[in-house]
Amino acid sequence: MSRIRQSGSSRSFVVPMLWEAMPEPLRAALVERAPPRRFGDGQLIQQKGEAADGFWLIEEGMVSVGQFTEGGDFRAVGVLGAGDSYGELAVLSGRPRIVDAVARGPAVVRLISAATFERVLAGDPGAMRAMLGTMAAQLQETLDLLAGLRRGSTAARAAALIVNLSGGHDRRVTITQQEIADLLGVTRATANAALAELEDGGLIARGYGTIGVTDPARLRVLSMR
Repeated sequence: MSRIRQSGSSRSFVVPMLWEAMPEPLRAALVERAPPRRFGDGQLIQQKGEAADGFWLIEEGMVSVGQFTEGGDFRAVGVLGAGDSYGELAVLSGRPRIVDAVARGPAVVRLISAATFERVLAGDPGAMRAMLGTMAAQLQETLDLLAGLRRGSTAARAAALIVNLSGGHDRRVTITQQEIADLLGVTRATANAALAELEDGGLIARGYGTIGVTDPARLRVLSMR
């Protein structure tokens, strides 16, 4: 589930989502059968442990996916935006959902039912092959990201995460410092100190709810330490 882009999608993954791998006629057929649902800021969209009766397509707004702790705090593992989808793997595996999903501001989503998805997909072998290729790419990206986040200083790990979020370009990423902390698995104070180090070095510029990449080349070098 990590790149947040300003144009188009706002998700936190570089490789395409499974939804994007489907042919347009198939996507249109699925959307036609899924009425839009509206959620307010902070409203729970799906809960960990629920039966996967379908997957979600984000039409407007942003959604944070992660898990609630026993203390009630939400720990994000990804941020998704308009055009992104999530929950397909739970549908395909037949297993309960493993993440909670919360609206990040007002959001409009569609629930693509599992029965409709499986019926439409069964009639298009080419779409199935494309989805398998995308799933393999997602797995590789996840393994690469995990490997990077397990080594180096907090600043280097933050650099690796921001490189992934921005796609390695000089663009502004919409993400809060708390979400950065959650994704790194550190406290907000630790994340803030790491981001301050990157900003002091001229690699990023922090804004309200955003991080701008000012020197992508040097940021990438630091991320590999």
